[in-house]
Amino acid sequence: MINSLTRINELAQKQRDGALTAAEKEEQQALRKEYLREIRGQVLSTFSGLSIVDPDGNDVTPEKLRLEQKKLREDEARNADI
Repeated sequence: MINSLTRINELAQKQRDGALTAAEKEEQQALRKEYLREIRGQVLSTFSGLSIVDPDGNDVTPEKLRLEQKKLREDEARNADI
């Protein structure tokens, strides 16, 4: 689970209670941006591992997804060399 989620929920409750300070609002926005970045990364990671196969067993993965998968593999190989 994402570590900042507990704090995000605390700040959301405080906001509902009407006791959120300006500094806490800034913290809340920053935490939400970080949370969304992490979620998007997880979704991208999940999709990058997908391949689509039709009932006949043929790989019908869309070309756009194949290109993205190839790009990610190249990036991983480059990072492994560092």
